[in-house]
Amino acid sequence: MIPALREVDPVQALYLQFLKALRDAGFRGDLSPTYASRTVLATDNSIYQVLPQAVVYPRDTHDLQLLGELAEREEFHQVVLSPRGGGTGTNGQSLTDGLVVDISRHMNRILEINAEERWVRVQAGVVKDQLNAALQPHGLFFAPELSTSNRATIGGMINTDASGQGSCVYGKTRDHVLELSTVLLGGALWHSRPVGERELAEITARDDRAGRVHRACDEIARDKAALIEQRFPKLNRCLTGYDLAHLREGEGDSAQFNLNSVLCGSEGTLGFIAEAKLNVLPIPKCVALVNLKYDNFQDALRDAKDLMAAGPTSIETVDSKVLQLAMGDIVWHSVSEFFPTDERAVRGINLVEYTADSEEKLETALQGFTSLIDSAVGQPGKSFGYSVARGHGEVNRIWAMRKRAVGLLGNAEGEKRPIPFVEDTCVPPEHLADFIAEFRAVLDEAGLQYGMFGHVDAGVLHVRPAIDMKDPAQAAMVRPITDKVVALTQKYKGLLWGEHGKGVRSEYAPEFFGELYAELQKVKAAFDPRNQLNPGKIATPSRASGLLKVDGVATRGERDRQIPVQVWEGYSEGVHCNGNGACFNWDPDSAMCPSYKATRERIHSPKGRASLMREWLRLLSARDVDPVEASQKFREQSFFVGLPGRIKNSLAWARGEYDFNHEVNEAMQGCLGCKSCVGQCPIKVDVPEFRAKFLELYYSRYLRPLKDYFVGALEFVIPHLSRAPQLYNWPLKLAPVRWVMERGLGLADSPELSRKSLRDEMEELGVPVARPACIAALGPEQRSRAVILVQDAFTSYFDAQVVADTLRLLKQLDFYPLVAPFRANGKPLHVHGFLGQFRRVAQSNSDMLQELAASGIPLVGVDPSMTLTYRSEYRKVLGEGAPEVKLLQEWLASQREHLERQRPRVISGSFRLLPHCSEQTNATASLRDWQAIFAALGLELTTERLGCCGMAGTYGHETANRETSRTIFQQSWAPRLNGDNQSLLASGYSCRCQSKRFAGVTLRHPLQGLLAQMADSRFTE
Repeated sequence: MIPALREVDPVQALYLQFLKALRDAGFRGDLSPTYASRTVLATDNSIYQVLPQAVVYPRDTHDLQLLGELAEREEFHQVVLSPRGGGTGTNGQSLTDGLVVDISRHMNRILEINAEERWVRVQAGVVKDQLNAALQPHGLFFAPELSTSNRATIGGMINTDASGQGSCVYGKTRDHVLELSTVLLGGALWHSRPVGERELAEITARDDRAGRVHRACDEIARDKAALIEQRFPKLNRCLTGYDLAHLREGEGDSAQFNLNSVLCGSEGTLGFIAEAKLNVLPIPKCVALVNLKYDNFQDALRDAKDLMAAGPTSIETVDSKVLQLAMGDIVWHSVSEFFPTDERAVRGINLVEYTADSEEKLETALQGFTSLIDSAVGQPGKSFGYSVARGHGEVNRIWAMRKRAVGLLGNAEGEKRPIPFVEDTCVPPEHLADFIAEFRAVLDEAGLQYGMFGHVDAGVLHVRPAIDMKDPAQAAMVRPITDKVVALTQKYKGLLWGEHGKGVRSEYAPEFFGELYAELQKVKAAFDPRNQLNPGKIATPSRASGLLKVDGVATRGERDRQIPVQVWEGYSEGVHCNGNGACFNWDPDSAMCPSYKATRERIHSPKGRASLMREWLRLLSARDVDPVEASQKFREQSFFVGLPGRIKNSLAWARGEYDFNHEVNEAMQGCLGCKSCVGQCPIKVDVPEFRAKFLELYYSRYLRPLKDYFVGALEFVIPHLSRAPQLYNWPLKLAPVRWVMERGLGLADSPELSRKSLRDEMEELGVPVARPACIAALGPEQRSRAVILVQDAFTSYFDAQVVADTLRLLKQLDFYPLVAPFRANGKPLHVHGFLGQFRRVAQSNSDMLQELAASGIPLVGVDPSMTLTYRSEYRKVLGEGAPEVKLLQEWLASQREHLERQRPRVISGSFRLLPHCSEQTNATASLRDWQAIFAALGLELTTERLGCCGMAGTYGHETANRETSRTIFQQSWAPRLNGDNQSLLASGYSCRCQSKRFAGVTLRHPLQGLLAQMADSRFTE
C-alpha cells in the first residue's frame, strides 16, 4: 500500500509519485516506503547510515526496465537509484538517500547450467553458496571465494568485482564473467560480451545509449592506452571499478573489446545487472590445508613470501586477536583439534592450501612443503609448528572459521569496536610485511587496538581499528588515519581498495588516477549523464557533481550517540550489530534466522530487528522516554493502571493512525525465539532477549492479544488439566472449539495432553519425586548413580511418554533417576514479554532447584530449548543464583565408562539425529555428546545438518504464523522425512510435534532410540 501524497516534503512527494508511476506502469515486484524497511536498509557493513526514501523489490528484468525507463522521464530526473544485493558492503556502496533497488528478494533463480561447456546463467540475486550447491552434483564450482559467500549475491560480486581466498589462482569475479545482461538508464536491456572489431564498429554506430557507451569506452581505450598502462597497478587485485586496463584484450585480428571490464566493479553506478553468464570450474578432487603457527604476526607476514615459492593454491593469515576471538566462538568446536593449545603462545597463523587432481600429486606437494617447514623450525621468523587438515570436510571447517573473522572482530568487549574504514589495502606481496609494519605504527601512535587477517599471497590485508563511533573525538580519527593509510599505500605502490569496492572511499579516486580520472568521468557520463545511478561513488559525470567524503556521510555513531548510556546498556543485546549480514545466510540447512529464510524480508532478520531496535530507542530518547525506567515502572503497577490509555491507543491503531511502534512490533512478532542468532551471529546479537524487552514496553501502551495470556498461563494450568486429560483433549476435536481457538485466541493445531500422565508412569516405574527427605534417604551406592530429571511443561504433559522412556532407559542402564517436582520454567512468559512475572517464576523455580542441587546430585533436562533457558534467560535475571541444569546428553556423555559396561546388553544399530536448532547453535558441543553416548553403547549415530523446524515453542501454533511455520518446515525438515524414517531421531519436542503435524511422521527422542536397542527393553513404539 502506497500512502497518499499528503503531509510529506517535496522530496518524499517526488519518490511517492515515482512509486505510484511504477505501479501504474505494471511494476510486478514489491514497493515499500515504510519507515521500518527504509531503516533496515539504511545501513550495511560499513560505519555509515543513510536513510533511503523507499525500497523496491523487482520481480524480474521487466521491472528493472520500468525503473530505468521512468527515471529517464523529465519529471523524475531528480530520482536516484541504487541497486542492492546482500547488503554486506564495507564502504557504503549500496547506501543512498534515494531509492534502494533490492534485487535479492525475487531475482534469485539459477536459469541454466551447462555442465558440459562449464557455464551457468543466473539472475543477479542468486547467492554464491546457492549457486555452488547447485553446481556440486556436476563436480563444478564458481571460483571467487568470499568470507560472505553464504549471503553475497552474484550481482553484488559483479558490482564490486569481488575476490578473496585463492585469488592468485582463481582471479576475481571479472575473470569468470562471460556475458552480462544489464538494464541501462532509459530502460534498454543490453547483453554485453567480448566482441571483435567488426561487431564493435556496428555497435558504436548506433544512435542510442548503448552506442554512446561503447564509443566513449572505445575512444578511451585507444587514446589513453599509454596512460592506462602507466596508472593501473600490476597487482593481482588490479582495481575495483571501471577497469579500463582490460577493455581491450588480445592482439591483431584476435583483439576483442569487452564492456564487462567496466561493468564489473561499477557498484551500480552504470546500470542494473539483471543476469550473468559465468564460467565455472571443476572442483579440485583433493585438498589439504597446512596450519602454521608463529611467535608473532609480523613473522607470519614475512614468511609468506618464501611460502609462496612452494606453489600453494592460497595463503591466508590470521593474527592472535582474531584467533582468540575464534576460540570463544561457536566455530571453535569444529576446528580446535587443528590448533592444540600448548605453553607456547600463538600470535599469528598462516593457512596454506594445496589442491590437486589426485591424492598422489597432493601428497607429493605436501611432502615437499612440510619438509621445507621442518627444515626451518627453530630459525628466527619461521613457524614453530603446524597441523595438517585433509579432505574437503576438514579443510572447509577451517575456512569457515577464517570466514567468520570479519564478524568476530566486531565481537570485542566494551564500546570500542573494530570497524572497517582502512581495512582493504592491497600492496605488492613482497612489500606487505614492511607496509604493515608502518601501518601498525600509524595505529599504535593513535593508541588504537586492532585485529588483522587477509590474503597474504595477494598482498591484501584487512585491518580494523577499534573505535567507539558514538564518541565524536574518536569518530574524528577516521579522516586523519585514512589519509595516512592512503599515503602509505601510494608509497608502497598499492591501493586503498583491494577487493571490497570503493563506495564512500571513492573520494581518493582522483588522487590515485590523476589525469586518468577525467576518463572515468566520461565513462560515467556516457552511462548516466544526470548522475542518477548510485551517485557519489567511483566517479561523477562532471565537475558539477562531487564524490562523497569519508567524513561527509552520516555515520551510525551520530545516531547512536543520541541514545543515553543507560538505555544503550539496557538493550546491549542488539545495539552492537555491525551489519555483517551473517543472518542473511541463504542455506536452508543452517539454523540461522528461519524467519528471514521463509519471508526474504530484511525486517525479519536479526540485523533488521537490531536496526529497528536502535532506531526505536533513539526516537524514544528524543521524546525523553527512558524505556528501562518505563519498563520497571510498568512491572510495579497494577494491570488496571493505564488500561484506559491502552484501550485508547489500540483504537487509534485500529483506525489506521500511524505509529512506528507497530512497524517494530511486526518485525518482533515474526521472531521464532529459537535463539540461533545468539549462537551463530559473530556479534552475539540476541533477538529474543531485546524482543522480550520491547514487547513488555509495547504492551504497556497497547492491549495484548488474548493468546499471550493463554500461552503465558499454560504452564500453571496444565498440571491441573492433566488430572483429567480427556476434558481438555475432547473439546479440541470439535469444530466450534477449534474455530474459537483459531479466531478468538489465535492458536491453531493445539497439541493434546498425554493420555497417560507422567505421574502414573513414575508410579509404575518406581521412580520417586526428588524431595529433600527422599534424597537424604539414599545410600552411597544409589547416590553415586543418581540423577535428577528437571521437568518442563511440554514433555511432561504433552509428551509424557518421552520422559517415561527416558526414566526407563536410565534405570535399565543402572542409573538411579529421580524427578524434580514440577515448577513452571517461565520461558513462555519471557518469549511474550511478561518479564516481571518471568523474574518471579525464575526465582521461585531456582530456589527449589538450588535446594536439590545442594545434594550434589546432577540436574538434567530433556528438552533442549527449555533446559537452555537456565543457562541463558535465568542467568541474565538471576546471575550466579541461576541453577546449573545440564542437557541430558551432556551428563550422560560424562558417564562414558559406565555406559561402555552396558554395551553387551545393546543390540547394534545405526541412527540419524535431527537436532533442535537451539541445541545445535547454542550448545554445539552437546551434539558430539550424543555421538559419544551412542558410540559408548556400540551404536552408530550421525548428526544431520539442518535448519529450524518452524515450531519454536508456541510460534508455530499461532494462527498468524501457521503458513510461515509450514514454509520453514518445508525448507529443511520436510526433505529429511521423505524416506525411511525409522532411523531418525529428534531431540526437540517442537521438532517432533512439527514433524507429526505437517508430515504425519512420528519421530522418537534419541533416548527412545537407545531404549529400543536394549535387549531387555520394554519400549513401546
